[in-house]
Amino acid sequence: MKASKARVYDLEGKPKGEIPLPAVFSAEIRPDLIKRAVLALQSHKVQPQGRDPMAGKRTSAESYGVGHALARVPRVKGERYARSGQAAFAPSTVKGRAVFPPTPEKIFRKKINRKERLSAIGSAIAATANKDYVSRRGHVFDEKLSLPLVVSDEIQKVSKTQEARRILQSLGVWMDVERVGDSLKVRAGKGKMRGRAKRHGVGPLLVINEDQGIANAARNIMGVSVVKVKNLNSEILAPGTHPGRLTVWSESAIKTLGETASRARPS
Repeated sequence: MKASKARVYDLEGKPKGEIPLPAVFSAEIRPDLIKRAVLALQSHKVQPQGRDPMAGKRTSAESYGVGHALARVPRVKGERYARSGQAAFAPSTVKGRAVFPPTPEKIFRKKINRKERLSAIGSAIAATANKDYVSRRGHVFDEKLSLPLVVSDEIQKVSKTQEARRILQSLGVWMDVERVGDSLKVRAGKGKMRGRAKRHGVGPLLVINEDQGIANAARNIMGVSVVKVKNLNSEILAPGTHPGRLTVWSESAIKTLGETASRARPS
């Protein structure tokens, strides 16, 4: 299949040329495969945990049986002991055992074949060039933009947040950053979320080849993520298993992606 071309924009948002796209952007979009790959990645973050098998069972408690006008739950033995006669051991009692405690033997880690994982990444990359998938995720951007959105390599040298903000405005994707801020306000309006981190929507993704300052410049912009092209995975490209994240590619990242995809393409 012949690779198509994408328009390259400068930092002012004006077209400056074209670049041939790697064949991976023409790959079949498989939401089911992307979901499997993302869930497999997320399962690797789960820390196994378990309980002591004897937790809540280290007691002398036995049931009194019938005829005492008392519930037949196990009760602590003794006469002058502080807990004598107190219900214990049973799940419904104080310091009793758990009903179905988590076991360390449970397997959380999900596996996925290498070829399927690579195909899922290629499918997620192709979805970033599809306006229907990007809009379906809820991203807001200038409709005149051509996807995939490719920017000159000068964006990698940006080192100030104010300059990064101006570039995103010039490219027509700043509306999506504002949408992320609005999502945080909506969640806060539903009540205080005590004891948990603030949750907000996912904004644009910047894919670069070399970090020459852009990571520090964009880290304080809510919802914006910066990743090197060699570190791409299905979860970054399709957060929440939903493909079509609004992505800004640097020119050299597109070239590196083409070289990498040609070497790692599943046979």
